[in-house]
Amino acid sequence: MSEFAPGDAASVQELFETIAPRYDQLNDSLSLGLHRLWKRQALAWVDPQPRQRLLDLCCGTGDLALLLAARVRPGGTVLGLDAAPAPLERAKRRAARQPWLPLQWEQADALATGLSDGWADGAVMAYGLRNLDDPAGGLVELRRLLRLGGRAAVLDFNRPPASTMAGFQQLYLRRIVVPAARAVGLEAHYAYLEASLARFPTGPEQERLAHRAGFDQVRHVPIAAGLMGMLQLVA
Repeated sequence: MSEFAPGDAASVQELFETIAPRYDQLNDSLSLGLHRLWKRQALAWVDPQPRQRLLDLCCGTGDLALLLAARVRPGGTVLGLDAAPAPLERAKRRAARQPWLPLQWEQADALATGLSDGWADGAVMAYGLRNLDDPAGGLVELRRLLRLGGRAAVLDFNRPPASTMAGFQQLYLRRIVVPAARAVGLEAHYAYLEASLARFPTGPEQERLAHRAGFDQVRHVPIAAGLMGMLQLVA
């Protein structure tokens, strides 16, 4: 069992503060680098353009924000937001190696960013919605932040229906992810993944929540044989 409580903002922030130094390395090893492909699929949906103002919610160590920033030049900007300061500090250090990229960083709650209505031309959220104490509220805030017609991609683990794939996902988390994390002293932090999935809305449920949040176009697309999913949204 994980000692970190899904839906508890303070607990989740503590988790990401602790794993920040190992986060990128473990992502690469545990997904065999495939998380980078999935993030590029999210980028392709948002289709960033020069002079746009884009938002990376729950930006973590900055993978997607860096990719977005390379696409909005000239004249654009990307704002990366995260509630946990440790991942943000790593994101800032990564961005400092590419000072020509139009990037800003801010510590903020994805449920209440403080930004104005329609601030963004587009947005991404990777592995963030599942960690919010109110995923439905996160989609409402995301819709508020997007201009009319703006696109957003929400990438995360998927909850496949009871099937062989669901069993494989559980096996992967328990027999591969958690033991790998145990080896670097982060067993409880990665046991949290399975616990957080248990309360995460399924793809069809995410679609319903997104419609209620006011999105005009909504589609949940399974990725990696259904182990991951991307919610494609148009405001």
